[in-house]
Amino acid sequence: MKNKILCILIIFCILLTGCSQPHYAVRQDLSIIFKNSDAVIASIRESLRKHDRKITVSYTSHQDNMQDIGILVRELMQYAVSETENPTEGDYISYQYGGYEMTYRYEMKNQVYHYEIEIIPEYYTTLEQEQEVSQKVSEILNSLKFSRNTPEEEKIRKIHDYVCEHVSYDLIHQKNEHYHLKVTAYRALLYGQAVCQGYAVAIYRLLRESGIDVRIVTGMAQKPDGTQEFHAWNLVKIGELWYHLDATWDDETDSLDYFLKCDNTMTAHTRDEAFRTAEFYETYPMAQQDYLF
Repeated sequence: MKNKILCILIIFCILLTGCSQPHYAVRQDLSIIFKNSDAVIASIRESLRKHDRKITVSYTSHQDNMQDIGILVRELMQYAVSETENPTEGDYISYQYGGYEMTYRYEMKNQVYHYEIEIIPEYYTTLEQEQEVSQKVSEILNSLKFSRNTPEEEKIRKIHDYVCEHVSYDLIHQKNEHYHLKVTAYRALLYGQAVCQGYAVAIYRLLRESGIDVRIVTGMAQKPDGTQEFHAWNLVKIGELWYHLDATWDDETDSLDYFLKCDNTMTAHTRDEAFRTAEFYETYPMAQQDYLF
């Protein structure tokens, strides 16, 4: 068995205060093990939230780690976009950036490897655009006049209705793979146009800011004509149970046919495998019946 090397991260790590830190089960079968992996992940997440152009991870090791660096970075990035209670993290980051490029270099000093990893994320929006989104979200929620006592289901319904009334499907850019704004809350909330992923991200941001637990899920959807298409929608939590919410299809059909539905009545939608595992269902237990609003 090859020896494990304990590595030290020397990039600046921002730690949250006032709450317990999550512990991430980073793989232990690699030649690189960060003792402070939770802090590393928190720092990467903060860099993504701030739209940093380059994220640098530097460490030292007593052996060659080159075969494991790509795997390590992939895992760190996956954890960096995992869910938190911050409305501008989790799915909000994950569905508004298009992955990353990664390079690394090293030099030997006194028989010690000095590694520097550079992660270059691809953002779909700029930091300035995200600041506009934050201002718009604040304006929208102020107009909806939620109070501390507003029921969860009322918040969900009003936000759903707002998005359906103010956003339309972006038919012009729907097939343009290079126009990434169509999948963002920026395009949806500032310009009133988006594709399904943009609807879902806008719903996510507004609900999270309102204190509602919500996720974005992807999969395939079967349209009335029988054709299949890639699709994105939301899961929302009321009480202890989760429900489907598809604002895109409700907007297109001018209905509530896809609002707060259980699995049994959401038959046209098939989630991707990652959202159908036993672990996912244990974390997000689904209601057995549609919610009666």
